[in-house]
Amino acid sequence: MTAKTKTLAWSRASYLLLSVFLATIALIGTVWWPLLRDYFAAYDPSYPWWKQTDFLLIGIFVAMSGLIMAGADVRSDTRLIVVGLLGGLVIESWGTRTGLWSYYTHERPPLWILPAWPIATLSIDRLVRGLQRLTPRWVPTVFHRAHLLVMIGFLGLMAVFVRPTLSQPVTWAALAVCAWLALTPSDGRTQLLTFIAGAGLGYFLERWGTTRACWTYYTQQTPPLFAVLAHGMAAVAFWRALAVYDGAASRAAAFFARFTRVASRTT
Repeated sequence: MTAKTKTLAWSRASYLLLSVFLATIALIGTVWWPLLRDYFAAYDPSYPWWKQTDFLLIGIFVAMSGLIMAGADVRSDTRLIVVGLLGGLVIESWGTRTGLWSYYTHERPPLWILPAWPIATLSIDRLVRGLQRLTPRWVPTVFHRAHLLVMIGFLGLMAVFVRPTLSQPVTWAALAVCAWLALTPSDGRTQLLTFIAGAGLGYFLERWGTTRACWTYYTQQTPPLFAVLAHGMAAVAFWRALAVYDGAASRAAAFFARFTRVASRTT
């Protein structure tokens, strides 16, 4: 292993993860080839190529590729991928079916957008690790107060943004989940850093998607502030879901171990 890969914390798992990422993109491009064909058809050779190159998309792709390779671990990353995929399906179904946002293909939700969620989840996990290394000596009360202000602000913004869909029970369920996550932090420091990392990455994703008309919010903003911050809350939800799973798995393992010991003594 070279000095560079040691510095970036790349391993065999990193290259495996990148391979899966590229294979997923290739699969999307193959299955949904008409969408990709229309994208390339928009290229006009009479204009300079650099004016038609989507540098924001390229930058997002390069950044996320590098992030998912940093400190990759097959076992833990598999859990993140599953949670990101399932969580993304729930969020996209809620948003597209309530009309908060829509895709240019009019699918509710489109399957081709779902792989973006686990990739973003992995990227946010790496960003949180970096933020934790940058803030090891910060006073805990700073995180506690900042967390409270950020969460209260987000809940207020969410209540205003989803107001047109308050007649739908699924929106009330989303509000209840977000309120529970905001008001019952298991670790205020990690939860705040996760929110910041998710919102930071979410800005670039939302900026690209809304300005390219890939998806459109009912407010027509490119992007609305709520959409950016919602990526932060989604990251928090995924992190808390993993914590619940890990707790349940450890209790189940302990119970099984005790049961095995008791069974061995009685035989």
